[in-house]
Amino acid sequence: MRTPLRFSNVSFAWPDGSVVLDDLDLLVPAGRSGLVGANGAGKSTLLHLASGDLLPSSGSVSREGRVGVLRQDLALHPATPVDQHLGVRRIRDAIRAVEGGSVDPAHFDTIGDAWDIDDRITAELARLGLPEDVLGRRLGQLSGGELVQLDLARLLLQRPDVLLLDEPSNNLDAAARQRLYAVVQGWSATLLVVSHDRELLERVDRIGELREHTVRWYGGGYTSYAAQVEAEQEAAVRAASTAREEVRRQRNDLVASQQVLAGRKRYAEKMYATKREPRAVMKLKRRSAQVSAAKYRQLHEGRLDAARERLDEAEARVRDDRGIRVELPGTEVPRGREVLTARLELRTGARVEFEMRGPERVAVTGANGAGKTTLLHMLSGRLEAVGEVAVHVPLGILEQRLTGLDESLSVFENVKLRAPDSDDNEVRARLARFLFRGHGADRPAGTLSGGERFRAHLAAVLLADPAPQLLLLDEPTNNLDFASYDALVGALGSYAGALVVVSHDETFLAEIGVERHITLDGAT
Repeated sequence: MRTPLRFSNVSFAWPDGSVVLDDLDLLVPAGRSGLVGANGAGKSTLLHLASGDLLPSSGSVSREGRVGVLRQDLALHPATPVDQHLGVRRIRDAIRAVEGGSVDPAHFDTIGDAWDIDDRITAELARLGLPEDVLGRRLGQLSGGELVQLDLARLLLQRPDVLLLDEPSNNLDAAARQRLYAVVQGWSATLLVVSHDRELLERVDRIGELREHTVRWYGGGYTSYAAQVEAEQEAAVRAASTAREEVRRQRNDLVASQQVLAGRKRYAEKMYATKREPRAVMKLKRRSAQVSAAKYRQLHEGRLDAARERLDEAEARVRDDRGIRVELPGTEVPRGREVLTARLELRTGARVEFEMRGPERVAVTGANGAGKTTLLHMLSGRLEAVGEVAVHVPLGILEQRLTGLDESLSVFENVKLRAPDSDDNEVRARLARFLFRGHGADRPAGTLSGGERFRAHLAAVLLADPAPQLLLLDEPTNNLDFASYDALVGALGSYAGALVVVSHDETFLAEIGVERHITLDGAT
């Protein structure tokens, strides 16, 4: 089997010494491969190494052919024209110049064999559900989902031999996700996708799990992967239970052997004291008994040590995928209490009027570009409202692009900024429930992975003083590993305040008990 992407003894650490990958050997075969793992395991770093954006601290990465990468954290300049971002502006300008009568050889060199570039652009934009007139816009005029679609179109135009996708379904509406799934399912070259989107992962040939600096491959899509992991865990739990029982048995045997030896020693000392045999014979017997006792004790101690080693090995195979545990004190909103009143006009021309009372849960849905994020920003005061907004309780917002942290400050310091009067020890105790334990709370925000960044933002919002009684969430399930997704659902299930949630994940909305939908489609 061909291996278009190969990692050989690759290690990577950040400048502060934090080790992300250690002596990783990995062969990525041709075809469609998924990559999963807990937040912070190093999945995005692995893709950055695969693309060449990062260089390993040691070891090597080899690639076959051209590599294209869709990054999770798109660093885009709002003023950049769309066709420039697609990498086709110079070619299109050269074609227009030639069509206008230019015979400049530089134009022909620029065009090469890309005379059909306009047709290809139209086809790829349509394939991803973007209108052709998007070419006349700038990046700042596009929604988060549209930017993901556009960047994927850029990659498809490049026709890479190896395609790397980092959480590509983030921020995509239902229709855009289906188009992404079709691209993945129809990909005939090499694809490696990092994702927690279970429906997307059903469309790959194999799934690799990054765990403790090692990638283990499982054949099939997500359902097959989950079944294999479940079977492994059932076997691991049984093996650990058996090993634990064996340790208890060997410990009891050791205690019993020590009692036997103590009895023998008392008997030998009694025989020696009564001098029933010649002294030389008694000394010889005592030395023989001591040697025999040492061997007997070593035998049982060896069996106990071996049993403990087997237990350690068995317990290492039992997963401890801890998710975030969120406690939300002070968020309760009494039923009937006025929370929010809004009468707004969005840039699309849509008018939105609604009010919330008590701990109501409202989902805002609609196509990419319909104005969902704009609506949240108007409600929170981050954008000037076109109309009227009245918020009657403390408010917190978790933004889609997670830009609310000071990158130079630690996780702890970012939380303290929002709760300056809170006790330091209490803040650290609460951060531990978000899996920022010990020195983890002192890591700079700028070094966090996508999932860790989400947890840090969520902590900063929920641990603020005063605690939010109205929580605005913009695509909150982006970048979450499976365990943290389940924990977030559980936490929001017990949240006593009001919620406004932008999400394309209908399963998530159902699980957190959304009571009402507001659909933005360009009309009231």
